[in-house]
Amino acid sequence: MPINVEFLYPVLALVVWTLILWLWMYATRIPAMQRAQINPDDARHPGTYGDKLPANVRSVADNYNHLHEQPTVFYALMFFAALTGGGDHFATLLAWIYVGLRVVHSFVQILSPKVVFRFSVFALASITLIILAGKEVLRVLT
Repeated sequence: MPINVEFLYPVLALVVWTLILWLWMYATRIPAMQRAQINPDDARHPGTYGDKLPANVRSVADNYNHLHEQPTVFYALMFFAALTGGGDHFATLLAWIYVGLRVVHSFVQILSPKVVFRFSVFALASITLIILAGKEVLRVLT
């Protein structure tokens, strides 16, 4: 059963976005730590210096961490679908919607203090992931 490589492009896109956030995180965090005169050795435990960094710098790091949480389910689901014959046009559309919503979520979390708006975007992404998972369950059970 050949793998639909184009179906996996959203996976690559989210991986690249995560790496962009990694760069963004360190491009903001290192200068902020220097300005706050934080010794890197004192910052080895997450949260030990958080109140000394500006909220916008912490938000980038928080979002980078979030991209290692729920998206792991997305990655597993995408590879499951690709390896078991899933990956039709609708699933591909759902995958791109999920990735787009995660990118929007990143910008909202980093640039806006509105938690309700951020949660709304997160909820839409979660619902998209649930639909994609449900579609896969129905596909393999029927």
